[in-house]
Amino acid sequence: MQSRAHELWARFFGSSMKDDLRYTPTDCFETFPFPEGWLSSSTIDAEGSAYSEFRTALMSARNEGLTDTYNRFHDPAETSADIQQLRTLHAAMDRAVLGAYGWTDLAPVAEFIPEFDADDIEPGTRARRKYRLRWPDEARDEVLARLLELNRQRAR
Repeated sequence: MQSRAHELWARFFGSSMKDDLRYTPTDCFETFPFPEGWLSSSTIDAEGSAYSEFRTALMSARNEGLTDTYNRFHDPAETSADIQQLRTLHAAMDRAVLGAYGWTDLAPVAEFIPEFDADDIEPGTRARRKYRLRWPDEARDEVLARLLELNRQRAR
């Protein structure tokens, strides 16, 4: 559920309110084609638990919530050891999920990619260019295409 594969699905099928993702279980969760045997996968469980437990400890140690934590996670200027570790654990979790699908030919590496073009910032405003640590478009498109095909096959 915390992997980039699921995030892709949720961003594709979820709605939005302003610029924020609106996660609806009927559109995002119930339609998601989970990997076969994901509930009993020791690899997914181990990587997901390591990520979740580390994130919880990080938030507690810094006395910050999810929004502040993920703002730092996606900030290319943030180089603290705890956020670097969270990024590493996230990448490991993503590899475990892709492996559970059998998609070992995919090995996307997350990059800091702007959420919008610099031209979209209104002149004279103090708006900052925001980034997301995500897979490049080609990798995102390939994973999403495979998820859509898997969903289509299962629906038949």
